Amino acid sequence: MPKNTVHDFCYHCKKLIAVFRQICIPFLLLTGLLLAGQTAFAQKDKLEGLWYNETKSAKVRIFKATNGKFYGKVEWLAEPDGKNGKPKTDANNPDKSKRSEPILGLIIMKGFHTPKNDVYEGGTIYDPNNGKTYSCKITHKGNTLDVRGYIGISMIGRTTVWSRAD
Repeated sequence: MPKNTVHDFCYHCKKLIAVFRQICIPFLLLTGLLLAGQTAFAQKDKLEGLWYNETKSAKVRIFKATNGKFYGKVEWLAEPDGKNGKPKTDANNPDKSKRSEPILGLIIMKGFHTPKNDVYEGGTIYDPNNGKTYSCKITHKGNTLDVRGYIGISMIGRTTVWSRAD
């Protein structure tokens, strides 16, 4: 390759790199910031948050999992310790291997779908007081939830009203 051609080639490469730095890098940085901003400011679903059960004896954190469904975890108990002074456990669970698990931290709500008209369905709720799991639907009503547990059809069941704790 003649000397001038190599020099010209290097000169043009330097120009291209300079253009890349001036245009592409700021564009990529700006795009990254915009995407990060969308993630940071993404609104959470109105169901998500901390809720008192009807008797205010527990707080349940409802969250949206990576599968897009909603779950609820016991995050606070008014009386976290049992009669023996140790943390309350899931003593009524029909699965004997789970009876020593603490109620604090227990996931009691599972698999609720994104709502239609503020009603979340398709999930279950577990009652550690009796060890039973019920089909469940949740109706969002502002700062309260109607939590309806049932067996079979929802007309045969019981509704409790939960209130927002956060």
